[in-house]
Amino acid sequence: MLNNIGPAGLLLIAVVVLVLFGRGKIANLMGEVGKGITAFKRGVRDSTEEIESAQAADDGKAARDVTPERERDNA
Repeated sequence: MLNNIGPAGLLLIAVVVLVLFGRGKIANLMGEVGKGITAFKRGVRDSTEEIESAQAADDGKAARDVTPERERDNA
């Protein structure tokens, strides 16, 4: 059923949505979607920066293998 929707069908759906919700509500909705996308991108960027700063702080404190030489082959 959904495979047969062409440009005319999409235009009809857009007109019906516009009539039902009005131009103002659709504009507000798109504004909120834009704010959500911006907030998501900011969150991803902040978390990436946080991870990178944590890795930079841990560079000097990397885990070392302290197993004695004679016992390393037994593992």
